[in-house]
Amino acid sequence: MNSELFSAFEALTFDDVLVVPGYTEVLPDQTDVSAQLTPEIRLNIPILSAAMDTVTEANLAIALAREGGLGIIHRNLSPQAQAAEVDKVKRSQSGMIVEPITLPPHALLREAENIMSTYHISGVPITDQDHRLVGILTNRDFRFVESSDYDRPVSEFMTSQPLITAQVGITLAEAKALLQEHRIEKLPLVDEAGILKGLITVKDIQKARQFPRATKDSKGRLLVGAAVGVGVDLEERVQLMVNAGLDVVAVDTAHGHSAGVIRAVERLRHHWPDLPVIAGNVVTAEGTEALIRAGASAVKVGVGAGSICTTRVVAGAGMPQMSAIYQCAQAARPYDVPIIADGGIKYSGDIVKAIVAGAAV
Repeated sequence: MNSELFSAFEALTFDDVLVVPGYTEVLPDQTDVSAQLTPEIRLNIPILSAAMDTVTEANLAIALAREGGLGIIHRNLSPQAQAAEVDKVKRSQSGMIVEPITLPPHALLREAENIMSTYHISGVPITDQDHRLVGILTNRDFRFVESSDYDRPVSEFMTSQPLITAQVGITLAEAKALLQEHRIEKLPLVDEAGILKGLITVKDIQKARQFPRATKDSKGRLLVGAAVGVGVDLEERVQLMVNAGLDVVAVDTAHGHSAGVIRAVERLRHHWPDLPVIAGNVVTAEGTEALIRAGASAVKVGVGAGSICTTRVVAGAGMPQMSAIYQCAQAARPYDVPIIADGGIKYSGDIVKAIVAGAAV
């Protein structure tokens, strides 16, 4: 029998430890709880959502990003459906919507209503075949129509004259004043030829004030991540989500220290060298280093620690979470790669313990 199988070391979970308090002059409102998720992404709160089909789709991802965290859309969807969830998050809030959803004048009113319902928006710009703005349709334009009217073209309901627009480059303060002056909720941005280039809405300005700590990209859109597996549809799935504006991809598996996961990270790095990649899950220094060498921007730690995870029962595999975080963080530190603590969080104090052990998120 291999004696290494029974080599003993002490492993601890969150319930086994407490953080010993010491002297401080820092008050609670003076603390900085922001966290570096990847070299490219900094969160205002150190919280990610679980990439589970009972947890994270667009609604939670939007809510969490508005508070300063990040949602990871689960992968138990078709590639197209998962990309659609990413798209919903990216379109939910913007300083300026760079590529607003549009419809042609001949589109049916029911198409417009369906789009507005899907994306939770109150209006759609109407453009011709050359992308010139010809009108705008808002829910006020068809609030009292009959059911039979939904098969009529939007050109019969849209507002076209007068159409209030602004030039690209207008500041949010100037846009706010223009929206207030004309008592409108949407301000299309056009170039000299009348081509639609963007859209600023009252809701986006209000959301920016309501959620000042929201995590956003360079275009003012909410950040969003998504999980993928290691299968043959990896490239197709990721490309669709990148087209929708994906900010970070997570290779999400129960056992991250495996050839399939390492190859998946390498595939992602080959095709999208600038896309941040989270990889996991692992519980050892060796697993952490293997994923980092493959190209992971951050490593997710935890096997069997989740409240509904059955890995420890079914497979007899795992590691107490506090020790797993510590060992993986020590291995990742020379590479300056963040560690994500995944699972086992039952109380707010467990988040503190995870950070003390070396987790960034």
